[in-house]
Amino acid sequence: KDANLLSKEETFAIFEKYKPTHVIHLAARVGGLFAHMGNNCKFFRNNMMMNDNIMEASLKHKVKKLVSCLSFSMFPDKTSFPIDETMLHNGLPNPSMFGYGYAKRMVDVLNKAYHEDHGCMFTSVIPCSTFGPHDNFDLEGRVIPGLIRKAYEAKKDGTTFEIWGTGAALRQFIYNLDLAKLFIWALREYQEIDPIILAPDEADEVSIKDVAMMVLDAFDFKGDVKFLTDKSDGQLKKTASNAKLRTYLPQFQFTTTRQAIRETVQWYVDNYHTARTGRK
Repeated sequence: KDANLLSKEETFAIFEKYKPTHVIHLAARVGGLFAHMGNNCKFFRNNMMMNDNIMEASLKHKVKKLVSCLSFSMFPDKTSFPIDETMLHNGLPNPSMFGYGYAKRMVDVLNKAYHEDHGCMFTSVIPCSTFGPHDNFDLEGRVIPGLIRKAYEAKKDGTTFEIWGTGAALRQFIYNLDLAKLFIWALREYQEIDPIILAPDEADEVSIKDVAMMVLDAFDFKGDVKFLTDKSDGQLKKTASNAKLRTYLPQFQFTTTRQAIRETVQWYVDNYHTARTGRK
């Protein structure tokens, strides 16, 4: 790694070294639902430090545009659906991961403050749950990468494939190759300070159970499957509207979840020995 972004000195040093004119801020301390439980203080403080260091370095080095990555986890836990960008600060985030949720919300607050006080073009995007080649397949990380690793190991070892929860929760997923295209578009073309949701259409929402079956199908898994119904499902619904995105890019074609899972599974199988499988 080039720098520890929790360190102001190292963050400023890397900006001084590369002198970027445009920055995409993806850095975060992040994990799955169970990684957040009991660690809200750490998630809040670490993410706030990174955000502050990157924004201050961007100001000092006169970065022309900064695009930060937010998260669906910051939206109110109790809300109406579909969620849209105007609802971000309308209530408390999910109590199991409120530290991370509030830290992400503060990026939007700071974007507006830096623009008002200094004229900075700092903005943000809000992708739904992401996955794809080169992902981090941490078992305590995000949904699909974790399921892919579990399925690979269950097939290899001849063990039961276990899914935490009932599988009833509904989610929208975005393939990381699609997301990369949208990030470049946002960096070049999106001129609002207010955030924009990057997600497939509402009709593409799928249950965790269906996603798990897609993963197993991609592996041609024939073993036993067990739902651990004593484990939490998290938020049962996070449906988001991409109406704002569609006003800008009405013809953008998202890769289907099934096809994206097949491609990601193949990448993982081909790169099993070098794929990331935990936090560094």
